[in-house]
Amino acid sequence: MKHQQKKQIAIVPVRKPFNFRNPKVFWPAAALLLIGFISGAIFGTMRTGSLKGGKTTVSGNPSVSSYQELEDETIKNPQHADAWTQLGNAYFDNDQYQKSITAYEKSLSIEPDNPNVITDLGIMYRRNKQPQKAVEMFNKTIALDPKHEIARMNKGIVLLHDLNDEQGAVQAWEELLTINPIAMFGNGQSVDEVIRHYKDGHENKEEGDVK
Repeated sequence: MKHQQKKQIAIVPVRKPFNFRNPKVFWPAAALLLIGFISGAIFGTMRTGSLKGGKTTVSGNPSVSSYQELEDETIKNPQHADAWTQLGNAYFDNDQYQKSITAYEKSLSIEPDNPNVITDLGIMYRRNKQPQKAVEMFNKTIALDPKHEIARMNKGIVLLHDLNDEQGAVQAWEELLTINPIAMFGNGQSVDEVIRHYKDGHENKEEGDVK
């Protein structure tokens, strides 16, 4: 029986087009914000801002960067969804998962149908050891925006690595291919190739079990 090696895949935030702090991250030109991938290695994360409709500044002011400034912005403009989103992003960048979750949830209480914020909230749930909640968020994004590639990609990652649902992961990625048949992982490996890796493993296992 052929041993099936589980490939390690990194989760993908949606708001930044590139993580320059991680030299291992590579973006093929044909891929839209897809994930860093290589067997046995986990890469860093990227974000949502380059997607259509994504916003990366508070009130259009890129100088608002510190926690205090961001927190002051939410106090001055408590109904400003972008301010809460940027505060969530700041906590995201510094691995303060629960605080990021709280800020994103506040943002969504004001603008509940922002698929990018929902996707990044899902990532924070995953890092906060709540994978089922993460999948719920990715499903919510997909319901709002069926063509949201990163939500489908991340859903597969969490299903595979956190919930041990290989079949569900493959299904999520197969659905991604119906949207983008040339979807690629960050190292240039096609999603289709990864799907075949898991399907071939099952086929070899079944053949090995035949007596």
